[in-house]
Amino acid sequence: MFSEIMRYILDLGPTVMLPLVIILFSKALGMKLGDCFKSGLHIGIGFVGIGLVIGLMLDSIGPAAKSMAEQFQINLHVVDVGWPGSSPMTWASQIALVAIPIAIGVNVLMLITRMTRVVNVDIWNIWHMTFTGALVHLATGSYWLGILGVVVHAAFVYKLGDWFARDTKNFFELDGIAIPHGSSAYLGPIAVLVDTIIEKIPGLNRIHFSADDIQKRFGPFGEPVTVGFIMGIVIGLLAGYDMKGVMQLAVKTAAVMLLMPRVIKPIMDGLTPIAKHARKRLQAKFGSQEFLIGLDPALLLGHTSVVSASLIFIPLTILIAVLVPGNQVLPFGDLATIGFFVAMAVAVHQGNLFRTLISGSIIMAITLWIATQTIGLHTQLAANAGALKAGGMVASMDQGGSPITWLLIQLLTWQNVVGLCVIGTLYVAGVLLTWRRARGFVAQEKAQLAQSQPVSSAQ
Repeated sequence: MFSEIMRYILDLGPTVMLPLVIILFSKALGMKLGDCFKSGLHIGIGFVGIGLVIGLMLDSIGPAAKSMAEQFQINLHVVDVGWPGSSPMTWASQIALVAIPIAIGVNVLMLITRMTRVVNVDIWNIWHMTFTGALVHLATGSYWLGILGVVVHAAFVYKLGDWFARDTKNFFELDGIAIPHGSSAYLGPIAVLVDTIIEKIPGLNRIHFSADDIQKRFGPFGEPVTVGFIMGIVIGLLAGYDMKGVMQLAVKTAAVMLLMPRVIKPIMDGLTPIAKHARKRLQAKFGSQEFLIGLDPALLLGHTSVVSASLIFIPLTILIAVLVPGNQVLPFGDLATIGFFVAMAVAVHQGNLFRTLISGSIIMAITLWIATQTIGLHTQLAANAGALKAGGMVASMDQGGSPITWLLIQLLTWQNVVGLCVIGTLYVAGVLLTWRRARGFVAQEKAQLAQSQPVSSAQ
């Protein structure tokens, strides 16, 4: 009975499930029922809008990417099914039904012990943590190690939500919001590592151009819709389209640049009163600790610099897939949501597209390499879910290419010691730098607060 109820709830999808959770959460905080319903509905509408824009990208850019691969005779035989393919097979795994209460339990325990400020309400996206548990279970044959995988992934990304909170607030202007899961969170440390290295290279550390710079320099021709139009032309030409196809794709990519920031607005209209009320109530109950509401990384896709980087990385990711040694994965399903992979990098680099191109290229290369390593386990997951055609293989960049998942599997199985050492060293270095960077931000805020107090008392 319990499993049937959980399955029914999961099948509702994020556009229904997230508003329901938001309504219940805001009501538990003491908000009026009418306000709870209005906020939840606005958030649901916003995610429907995001789904429509992503669907537009998938329907238009997906075929263009496939045509591009054929045009340049790219022979990568395992297709990336993306998160739309990976999430249903993850929810069908043996770990799925216990993953949600476990992830919530980890969050509650970390809040009580003050190990995190993130109150995660995006229950549907717990599938990311579930995927790690499912693959660990398949790799080790141990159900309990699979549960451990869920716990480790959950605890780690809640901390990432804390560590990148300043970026979420200052760059994306999402006050009181954290992004504790999704590709944006776990790939952020790689961007921090790259940014730290670039800062130490004379000359390279002075190069800066952003979407705002392009707009200032070229006026109307540098506006996001124009940039989107031009990127559509480039992608269409690389795909070998005729003039009609090129122009149709160009208008659709321009539409994405215009619409994506606008469909985020209903979500923010719904979240703002909840975030303010939640912080007020939680701080009154638990002291002066600042709490953050954990939400979907789709919120980051509305920023102009993220949309610009997304369009650039669509053809670039296909090129990277060709160049990565041993890669077998053809990017496809996740191309429409490529912004998830580079969104936090955009914030870390403060909108500097030059640095984003460098760190994003490294991020995509690592993601594709790991996705290739997990083809066997991913295919087994699909087979167990009854989602595999005879003789077929599947892979995904989102979660299938996750450093968290792969490194944990390697630590428990020691199948690829060289890969573990190389990827592990890079990733751990990025995580340590991210932790140090977050501590530095906290120290700066305390210093600024200390300086402001004598002035306040003097007045």
